[in-house]
Amino acid sequence: MAIKDISRNDLREIMKEAVTEVLTERKDLLEEAVSEAILDMKLGLAMEEADIGEYVSEESVLAKLKA
Repeated sequence: MAIKDISRNDLREIMKEAVTEVLTERKDLLEEAVSEAILDMKLGLAMEEADIGEYVSEESVLAKLKA
């Protein structure tokens, strides 16, 4: 396969077309990515809300896990 000289604009158009085609044909990929991002954001917000600044030592946690 021979490599042709492709201008920056031609490459940009080819990439746009490829991405558009994938997102059109495989909507599930975009839906899954957005869903995961929303879940990550919700988890982060829940963690911030629950953070009251009180921390337990590592030794205390490990002692309870071993018990």
